Formats: sequence, structure tokens, C-alpha cells
Amino acid sequence: MSSSKPELALSHPDRRRRRHPRYRSDFRIAVSHLLASQYQRIQGHCRDLSEAGIGILLAAELNVGEVAGLNFLLPGSTTPWEVRAVVRYRRGYHYGFEFLSLKSEQQESLKSYVKGLEPMD
Repeated sequence: MSSSKPELALSHPDRRRRRHPRYRSDFRIAVSHLLASQYQRIQGHCRDLSEAGIGILLAAELNVGEVAGLNFLLPGSTTPWEVRAVVRYRRGYHYGFEFLSLKSEQQESLKSYVKGLEPMD
């Protein structure tokens, strides 16, 4: 019996399309999350960015659904960002966070910033 698996190379039909495209990005980021009864601050590295969230390489143990504080500077900016985000995805040490409440000026700044980046998908 031969096993042909060409369908594995195709996109899964139930996979949801992203609301916002992701872009390659590379900058440092601090993640604060509650561990036991105190907040822990961990340094991470942004790998990708979209208008709705951020992909971070982080040596930590966070769970999907956990809310964290993110602190970073977009490259070329002098204004630090402090935003809340929820873990939506995890594979190993790569986490996908969805921004919870960006201010309108942050949304505009982010839209402007990603226009100059290389799309990932």
C-alpha cells in the first residue's frame, strides 16, 4: 500500500487567514508577567510584528491566555511603549502576543512603522 502525502504541502483548508499581515522585525523587548505572587521581568527579542500583535523569542514559561506587560522601543523611535498583551500562541520559546489596548497614536505609529518592513506571509 503506497502512501501519497502531497496534501501535506498544501495549506490546511480550515486555517484562518490573518487579519493583519506579519512583518520581520528585530528589536529587544521586556516582558513582565505575574509569577507566583510577584511580577517577573524578562528580556526577549521581537521576531515579527503586525498591527494587532507581536512575535517574541522569550526564554520563559508563559501559558496561552496569560496577560503580560510589554515594554519596548520601536527602532527609530524615542518614545517607549508600555502595552498589555495576551499570549495567543506558543511554540517552544517563540510566543505570539495580541495587543490588548493600543492608543490611537500607537496604532498610527505602528501602521507607519510596518510599512517599511519586509512581509513574512
